[in-house]
Amino acid sequence: MEAKELIKKVRKIEIKTKGISNQVFAGSYQSAFKGKGMAFTEVREYQFGDDIRSIDWNVTARFNHPYVKIFEEERELTVMLLIDVSGSNEFGSRSQLKEEMITEIAAVLAFSAINNNDKVGVIFFSSTIEKFIPPKKGTTHILRIIRELIDFKPSEQGTDIAMALKYMRNVIKKKSIAFLISDFHDKGFEDALTIVSKKHDLVGIRVYDELERNLPPAGLMRLCDAETGKMIWADTSSKSFRQQLNAYEQQHNQYLDTVFKKASVDIATIATHQDYVPPLMGMFKRRI
Repeated sequence: MEAKELIKKVRKIEIKTKGISNQVFAGSYQSAFKGKGMAFTEVREYQFGDDIRSIDWNVTARFNHPYVKIFEEERELTVMLLIDVSGSNEFGSRSQLKEEMITEIAAVLAFSAINNNDKVGVIFFSSTIEKFIPPKKGTTHILRIIRELIDFKPSEQGTDIAMALKYMRNVIKKKSIAFLISDFHDKGFEDALTIVSKKHDLVGIRVYDELERNLPPAGLMRLCDAETGKMIWADTSSKSFRQQLNAYEQQHNQYLDTVFKKASVDIATIATHQDYVPPLMGMFKRRI
């Protein structure tokens, strides 16, 4: 992509997602994701009912009167975006490709994070770790992430969610908020999901296209698996073919529901033709 076109796209996404973050998610994000601990702010005179464990003995000795430490929730967090850049996200039958919606959702979350003085890092993954951007603060950093999202070309087309989760566990040592954004065309990541969710505050965001679930009877079509490159001819007018496809989707949906519930991980599911704001707001509210 040429530089001028890239800058134009980055600016367009910045304006849209920054506005959504400021106007819609301002309070919801802060309420949904708590600080990592308590930070000391000041001392005050001891009052009846105060916990004696909070007495500051140095100040008490200096003034010959009991004083207690006051703590506030420490708001600064590390937010990690685990973004699926596999081949299956280069698909969309309505207004957006899945990868375009993923870019916007990631940008909204990133702007929400820096508005709360949090650091943001990114892991791009396919069937391998494509790129790691260490957590940092600031608008310049977020704009770099958006540029990468728009213009990034993965080296592989497959999906390995377990590998991405294991990589994050190894590189991010302190507890963080982690958004796993994918179409989840993968299996076998349940153990990794459970392990990572015990250390980090993990949230899943699934982006799908309606055509993946309901294929219309359009006659003989050549279909391609974007992740394996395998091509097949399919008679979409065949009721049995569409039923098999629908049954597979239902089974996979059930698998994902079971995996996320077992790991106690929240997940928001969003279609490419939908407004992604209500599902994200709903997910935030469930966490408050």
